[in-house]
Amino acid sequence: MQPSEEGDHPSTNGTDPRSPMGTGRAAAAVDHALRETREAWPGLSTYERFEQVVSLVLTGLISLVIAAALVNLTFCILMLVLFGLLDPAETGVFQAIFGMIFTVLIALEFNHSIIGVLHRKESIVQVRTVVLIALLALVRKFIILDATKTEPLTIIGLAAAILALGSVHWLVRDQDRKDAAVREHEGTAAE
Repeated sequence: MQPSEEGDHPSTNGTDPRSPMGTGRAAAAVDHALRETREAWPGLSTYERFEQVVSLVLTGLISLVIAAALVNLTFCILMLVLFGLLDPAETGVFQAIFGMIFTVLIALEFNHSIIGVLHRKESIVQVRTVVLIALLALVRKFIILDATKTEPLTIIGLAAAILALGSVHWLVRDQDRKDAAVREHEGTAAE
């Protein structure tokens, strides 16, 4: 697996396994991770084995949550369309739908980070991933927020949190790129 151009997530053959067209690739990535885990199992320490089992269980549970959220989202949208309740002028409906969509995206991002642990490419806690998930949650909050009924101080606080998390994400991402460049430089110097 190669890092994507953005450097954020691994991808397979230049496509993101989380994209709608990459759903089969995501399953293949999980199968590949399971195969790698079976092959590496004898050489893993007790804690590494524990981490792999926990990661597998969490991946399965989060996958169930994602599937349930997707079914619920699909059902809600179908009901709105079939009963003609999807009024383009009604912002509340769109806020609710986009809130549900972001919930699925947040769960997908979380699941993707755990799959990285199964590949043993990353440790269980990735600051960048936690910050990204927090950013997605705040963006979801802004989308479903009714600005007319929300205190201005709350909106200012949420905006400050997004700026702070965005800064941390940028710093961590920048450091990850520098670390990758150093590793690449050391690898070419060793050859």
